[in-house]
Amino acid sequence: MSAAIRLEGVGKSFMRRDGVQLEVLRNIDIEVPERSIVALVGESGCGKSTLLNIIAGLVEPDQGCIYLSGMRARDFKNWRAMTYMFQDDRLFPWRTTAQNVGLGLEAAGVPRAERRQRVMTVLELVGLEKFAESFPHELSGGMRSRAALARSLVTEPNVLLMDEPFSKLDPSIRSQMHQEVLRIAGLRSMTVVFVTHDVEEAVVLADKIVMLHPRPGRVREARPIDLPYPRNPLTPEVAEQVRLLRLAL
Repeated sequence: MSAAIRLEGVGKSFMRRDGVQLEVLRNIDIEVPERSIVALVGESGCGKSTLLNIIAGLVEPDQGCIYLSGMRARDFKNWRAMTYMFQDDRLFPWRTTAQNVGLGLEAAGVPRAERRQRVMTVLELVGLEKFAESFPHELSGGMRSRAALARSLVTEPNVLLMDEPFSKLDPSIRSQMHQEVLRIAGLRSMTVVFVTHDVEEAVVLADKIVMLHPRPGRVREARPIDLPYPRNPLTPEVAEQVRLLRLAL
């Protein structure tokens, strides 16, 4: 299987306000196969979100190369094939669910009729078609997360990047969102890379878990999770993988 994303020798530093150079990432080598789900885990401050931002093209690395679909990131043109789901849902309170979900299409100049059709299709996919005209304050936390997921999917991406998007949900809703991500990723044949502090979430969702050392972030281990889906955290096999990952971290 070819790589959707490949990082070679990636490093990044930031200048602090006191003038001290802070090294965040060092010599990162990661390969993400097409149609796989990869989790980035590690202690706070190890550079997980910075790494995701580098993949998304939001932050330039200081060293190394990033390849997207076999092409150097600097030569990659199809950025609409990649979408980013943030930790906060970032829904505009004055826009309806449908208007929030269609924001990317609107910015891209997609005609109104086509935009409406694609928005309604993706809202149905995440089970929010009956709430298309609702405003964010009328939605539950889980529904807002579904709306944010729909907004990420409406551009029909090949790659979905997620930065702890379910960390603020209660366990039962988070579990539902896990199943939604697995279902939709399978339907759309998407590649998913996500950041999480939740070891159980990583084991439930990921084909491969990349563990990072504390700052500067370095790859400690890339561990495949060879368990069939769906994965119930209460089963001995999944619970054992969670235990081993916690010990490794």
